[in-house]
Amino acid sequence: MGKRKKVGLLLAVLLVVVSAGPVFAVEDELARGRTYSEQFLSGAVDELWAMFAAPLQDVFGTAAGLEEFYAQVVSSYGAQAELVQDEITSAQEWFVYQGLHYFPATEAFLIIQWAFDGEGLIGGMFVSQVPQEAPSEFMDYETKTDLRLPFEGEWYVVWGGRTIIQNYHASDAAQRFALDFLVVKGGSTYTGDGSSNEQYYAFGLPILAPADGVVVAAVDGVPDNIPGVMNPEQPLGNYVVLDHQNGEYSFLAHLQQGSVTVQAGDWVRKGDPLGLCGNSGNSGEPHLHYHLQNTPGPQAGQGLPAQFASYLANGEYVERGEPVRGGTVAHAEQ
Repeated sequence: MGKRKKVGLLLAVLLVVVSAGPVFAVEDELARGRTYSEQFLSGAVDELWAMFAAPLQDVFGTAAGLEEFYAQVVSSYGAQAELVQDEITSAQEWFVYQGLHYFPATEAFLIIQWAFDGEGLIGGMFVSQVPQEAPSEFMDYETKTDLRLPFEGEWYVVWGGRTIIQNYHASDAAQRFALDFLVVKGGSTYTGDGSSNEQYYAFGLPILAPADGVVVAAVDGVPDNIPGVMNPEQPLGNYVVLDHQNGEYSFLAHLQQGSVTVQAGDWVRKGDPLGLCGNSGNSGEPHLHYHLQNTPGPQAGQGLPAQFASYLANGEYVERGEPVRGGTVAHAEQ
């Protein structure tokens, strides 16, 4: 048994050392994740400990270490919690369960996440307080620029919306209304084992100018990450910033290394190619990050709502709107 480690209130453990078992139905895996959360919140530490993979046990050292962590959560947030919403996704051989819990005693929200295989062996655990949405004076703002979706084909909105539950970006003032898009086919974002960028459906797809504008920044040369490995030192990775000449600036980030086709000073038209979807910067898998801002400097301004024109949301035509997490979107030809 490894040396016992001190465990803080924010715990994030992702382990990939246990082979997967058979795949279960979605409802079965949801029920399994709920059971693990219920056991943790009720203090049934021994039952949980028996399902922990060895590397996860090493994080806590002993069952007493897990019990100490449980005690920290109860002391900080209270003993009673209500499940608000939950979901189950898959990541390679893992099922990933995420539940949002409300603690009435402290009026706090916690995310509790479990990564487990088809046999129920737990390889990862994540517990964190949900941050608050950043205040914004632009909640009623109407986008001036005539925006189109910055790609062709159907993409999935993995993060988008105005609440922190819909959109983790909402806690950041500059990215208050940001969006993350990726491509899903057959319920997955990749083919094969997902170990290389080329296996991801979004990787290498053209990224287009959402509107006319002047390129004020174009960064290339940042290496694409190995899937699952992120680069927080260069969070935007390869990116393009467009000045729409009306106080609105588009940011398109995580582009593929060597793919950026524009440079500062270029004038681009709506629909012009800017680069290819990549996996550079603070990105765990190939996807496009987009946000609208009132200044051209990253983290130097306020985020603005991005209302796109003429697109399909889950197959239904939208004349003008803001994509929301969990739906598919596609540009509609006018």
